[in-house]
Amino acid sequence: MNAPHRPSPGKVWLVGAGPGDPDLLTLKAARAVACADVILVDDLVAPGVLAHASPVARIVHVGKRGGCPSTSQAFIERLMVKEALAGRTVVRLKGGDPFVFGRGGEEREALMAQGLDVEVVPGVTAGIAAPARLGIAVTHRAVTHGVAFVTAHGKDDDEPDWRALVASGLTLVVYMGVARAARVVAGLRAAGMRGSMPVAVIQDATRDDERSVVATLDGLVEAIALAGIGSPAIIVVGRVVAQAHAATDLRALVREPARR
Repeated sequence: MNAPHRPSPGKVWLVGAGPGDPDLLTLKAARAVACADVILVDDLVAPGVLAHASPVARIVHVGKRGGCPSTSQAFIERLMVKEALAGRTVVRLKGGDPFVFGRGGEEREALMAQGLDVEVVPGVTAGIAAPARLGIAVTHRAVTHGVAFVTAHGKDDDEPDWRALVASGLTLVVYMGVARAARVVAGLRAAGMRGSMPVAVIQDATRDDERSVVATLDGLVEAIALAGIGSPAIIVVGRVVAQAHAATDLRALVREPARR
């Protein structure tokens, strides 16, 4: 008796969908989405991105957002492996870039451990797109020699090395920091950053409902509350925030804490 036929494994694409605006999707990402049999979609992916999907593609929403119920990472990885081993082309569609706080590295390792063909399609990360929307050049050579991307929501609740970051003099771009803004401020102040350091917060960057506010480090928590800023949002800390508004009066943009 002949052995049952097993399909050849399919391919898995780890695709960055960009910061929100569907027009910022790369051509390669659009082609990958179009050829997918199964698409696992993160919560932060704009619905318009799925316009590129085949009408017969299976769409699986596996939302991940801080403070909200989320699909487990283990389930996502098992599903990708299962579908690919069944011979299907799988796209894991993530907001921003899959390798910038997107767990893409973990997923690639899990897939390759099963001998699967994996290709990464980079995307525009919010850490670059969000500041750019306010005219903030995160690596302006007149102000700073670099930028550091950090998350305020690390594994096992660990904190970034704020002292090393402050000592570096780099622009700081903080992901997933709005809910922990008070801890971010406390960490930076304890590390020696001055309270008057300019900061900006941008929510839903590049989307129609984008919101932003400029403040000082000491006024950050109150500014977020007054502006009604929520997640997902990016916090930018550094002199580049002021440099972006060099032609205007930054004081007119900054929301200082209320006098008590």
